[in-house]
Amino acid sequence: MSEQAVSTILSFAASRPTGTTCPSEVARSLAKDNNTPHDWRRYMPMVHDAVDALIERGEIVLTWKSSLMTERSGPYRIRAPHKQD
Repeated sequence: MSEQAVSTILSFAASRPTGTTCPSEVARSLAKDNNTPHDWRRYMPMVHDAVDALIERGEIVLTWKSSLMTERSGPYRIRAPHKQD
């Protein structure tokens, strides 16, 4: 897992307290930061690993169509946890 991925995910979550982020947005941001904007797909496994770790630590939650997910599976969105989660 990359600390850069963790940091980027947490940054997106913090910047959208009432919204969500697509994992591909994180991968695209990482690719751009590393001067490889067209190779963003190669960052997806790193993003998924970071998401799994952050879920385990309770620092993010995942949703799909506004429903909470207990684990990463299929399409998902990332957001900061809310008090009612």
